[in-house]
Amino acid sequence: MVCLMATRTYGQTLTDGLMMPDKNLCTGFVYSVDQWKNYWEGTLKRDNQNIGTLTTQRVTWMASYGIGRKVNLIAMLPYVTTNASGGTLHGQQGIQDLTVGAKYRWLEKKSDAGTFRAFVAGTFSTPATRYTPDFFPLSLGFGSTNVSGRVTLNYLLPVGFYANLSGALTHRSNVTLDRPSYYTNNTFYETNQVWMPATFDGQLDLGYHKQALQVQVSYKQLNTLGGGDIRRQDMPFVSNQMNASVLEALVMYYVPKPKGLALRSSASYVIAGRNVGQTTSLMAGLMYTIDFGKPTE
Repeated sequence: MVCLMATRTYGQTLTDGLMMPDKNLCTGFVYSVDQWKNYWEGTLKRDNQNIGTLTTQRVTWMASYGIGRKVNLIAMLPYVTTNASGGTLHGQQGIQDLTVGAKYRWLEKKSDAGTFRAFVAGTFSTPATRYTPDFFPLSLGFGSTNVSGRVTLNYLLPVGFYANLSGALTHRSNVTLDRPSYYTNNTFYETNQVWMPATFDGQLDLGYHKQALQVQVSYKQLNTLGGGDIRRQDMPFVSNQMNASVLEALVMYYVPKPKGLALRSSASYVIAGRNVGQTTSLMAGLMYTIDFGKPTE
């Protein structure tokens, strides 16, 4: 029911074909809201009056810093609030997971026909607070410590149009529950340790980026490589197989003044899934770039 969106990124991201220049810092805050009423219980699409409409809000701080011409360091930290319009379940709020990562441009080939770039990236994320993962769909997150590796290929035409293909595999640590046993995937476990299957996410972006304007449409596929389905009339479980196919549109614009300030917004919709909500997501934020390489006067 959570669409694996904990990996959401902004600014010069781990998934795009952009790089922050040397000694440039891009930082800011973005606000996002996700809502769903219908969801997939396994492959069965349904609603649940005990939940009503689930709303998840996030305020995320992010930063990207350029080191030399080929390396970017990226960090993110979201504050999350969840709420259900129906039933008796209480929403949660708090700081979720700290994510740090590095992106390396290992290939760049320029020609009159365009520029081809290839990137590799790695990320590490871990819960920043002691929230419980055993309260889906209202939990703040999965509660696991994650290590991810990513490859991104980007081709940019001289007129500004581009295509971008990115994919990542994420290993997730075991999760500890506040109870001595649990039942999932037709098996009873007498332990508080939950094995978390790895995940794969891939996306294809088509867009235009020229000077101050970036416009992009994306198809994203998010898959859990294992796990069981939600049982009929039951709550979702942290290790469920959560898959989602997502369409997204994004716009980013650097305003003329003050120099370095960018407005970023996006909208996305889950068109198909398994054990996730059919989520509509909206995002808006302000990003500001500071050049620490400029000589002081």
